[in-house]
Amino acid sequence: MLGDRIRKLRKQKKLTLEALAGEGLTKGMLSLIENNKAKPSMESLAYIAEGLDVEVTDLLEEISTQELRGILEKAEMLYNQKSEMAPDKYKQLLSLIEPYLKNLTQGYESARLLDIYCRSLYEEKILGWEEFSDQAADMYDKMNLTSNRAQISIFRSMVKFVEHEYSVALEVLVRERAEIESNHVYMDPMTRVDLDYTEAILHFAVGDYRAATDVMEKAILFSKKHKIFYRTDDLYRLGAGQAMMLSDIERRELYLRKLKQYGEFADDLLSILVHDLIIAMTFNTENQEYTKALEIINHNLADPKVEDVVGSLYLIEKGKSLYGLGEYAEAILYFERVETPTTTHHPFDLSLFYVRYAYKALCHRELGEMEEALQAAQLALENFETLPSTPFKEFAIGSYKIIKGK
Repeated sequence: MLGDRIRKLRKQKKLTLEALAGEGLTKGMLSLIENNKAKPSMESLAYIAEGLDVEVTDLLEEISTQELRGILEKAEMLYNQKSEMAPDKYKQLLSLIEPYLKNLTQGYESARLLDIYCRSLYEEKILGWEEFSDQAADMYDKMNLTSNRAQISIFRSMVKFVEHEYSVALEVLVRERAEIESNHVYMDPMTRVDLDYTEAILHFAVGDYRAATDVMEKAILFSKKHKIFYRTDDLYRLGAGQAMMLSDIERRELYLRKLKQYGEFADDLLSILVHDLIIAMTFNTENQEYTKALEIINHNLADPKVEDVVGSLYLIEKGKSLYGLGEYAEAILYFERVETPTTTHHPFDLSLFYVRYAYKALCHRELGEMEEALQAAQLALENFETLPSTPFKEFAIGSYKIIKGK
C-alpha cells in the first residue's frame, strides 16, 4: 500500500519522520499516512516524493522504478556470470524476477527483466517463454530501443537454429529484422553488424552461399566504414571457413591473410588458431603435405590453451595427417578422443566434426577391419544426411561407396 511504500523508501534513505516531514507536514500526519490511516493530497504526495527524491508515480505504483532498478542490477550481474561459475543461475533468476512479474508493465527496467526472465525460462526448458519475450519486444518497440529489440530477434532465431531448423531460423530473423527496420527510426552500427553477421551464418546454414557472401561482405565494408571492430574476427573466420568449404582458393587466401593480421594485431588466440587450422587442413586435403600439417598441429597442441578453444578440431586434423602418412591405428586413436560438442549447431562446424567418422572408416579399411569400417562409414553418412553439400559431405559419401564396394 501507499503508506508502506513511503515508509520503506524513507527507511532505505535513512530519514526520520521529522526529517521527511520537514516544514510541509507534521510528524503526526506523516505517521498516519505511513500507517495507511490517512490519504495524502496530491500536493502532500508531491512534497513527500520530493523529500524522498523519487517521482510521484513511484509512490503510486506498487513497486518503484528505483526498486526495479535494484532488482535489474542483481539480475544483470547474475545473468552475465559464466555458467560454470553459477550452474543454477537461471533458476536463481526465475526466483528473483517472478515475484515482480505483475509489476513489469512499463519502462526499460520492466522490459529488460521480462527479457531476462523469458531467456531463463527457455534455458530451464519451461514452456511459455514466448509470451514474456513478446511482452519485452513490444515494450522495446514502444521505447524505440532498437538494440534490445534486435537482440530478441536474434535470440528467437537462435532457438530454432539450435534445434537445427535452419530455414525457420532464417525466416524468423529476416521477418523480424524487416519489422524493426520499418518501425524504428534509427539502428546503431553495432546492432546492424550483429544482425548482418547472424543473417550471414544462417544463409550459409541453409546453403544459400550467394546471399550469405553478399551479407557478409557488406557487413565487413560497413564495419570498416564505421570503424567497428568487435565483429571483425567473426566475419573473417566466417569468410575463411566459407571459402574453404567452397574450395575458393583466392578468397580463402584473402580471408586467411586478414584473419592472421587481425589475430596478430589484436593478440586474438582464436583467430590465430583458426588461421593455422585451415592451413593445416589445406596441407592435409589439397597438397597431401601431411608432415607440414603435423608440424603446425603439434606446435599448437603443445599450448594448453588450445584444448579449451579448438583442441578437438586439431585432434581430428592430426588423425587425418596420420591417416595420410599410413599410421592408421594411431589415427583411429586420435579420432576416438573427440566428441562432437553439444554446443555445436552450424552445419559447417558439424561437418568438421562428422568427417572424422569417414576417415576412421578408411583407417579400419586399410587395417582390414571391414565390419568396423562399414559401421563408421554408415555413421558418417547418417550424420551428414540432413546437412547441405560441402567437400566434407562429398568425402563421406565417397568413403562409404569405397567401403561398401569393397
